[in-house]
Amino acid sequence: MEFESLDDVVEFAIQKEVEAAEFYSELSREADLAGSAKMFAEFAEEENKHRRMLEDFKAQGIAASIQDYQFKWITDIKRSDYVVDLEYQKGMAYHEILLLAMKREEKALKLYNEFQVQADTEAGKNLFKILCQEEAKHKLALETMYDDYMAQMGD
Repeated sequence: MEFESLDDVVEFAIQKEVEAAEFYSELSREADLAGSAKMFAEFAEEENKHRRMLEDFKAQGIAASIQDYQFKWITDIKRSDYVVDLEYQKGMAYHEILLLAMKREEKALKLYNEFQVQADTEAGKNLFKILCQEEAKHKLALETMYDDYMAQMGD
């Protein structure tokens, strides 16, 4: 993807975070299990946090709280690398929802990696590096949940 400015990139990323929050909110409302509903609601709030981070960056540059962000290596177990794209449908099985969600997080991670490379300021690079790490955390959590669920099912 090509953008004319960092502002365009940030605006596009804001829209992606809004979509992600709406996706997880819908999953939360439709989840059969209380634990799943809570988990998806927490993911929605995380995506809203990312949106606010992007909006703050656009309005005033990198916030002080972001400057103190602690980077940590997030393991990639690469489950989503072997998943085809799925489209959400009401009534999907739990494992299918996890596959769909982990694929979405994989795409978000790749997108933010691309944006990090394209950013023309150190603050922009740091913002997208933070978002990469956040999406990598989500991806790992979903892939781990998927592995745990499949192990319980005997796979």
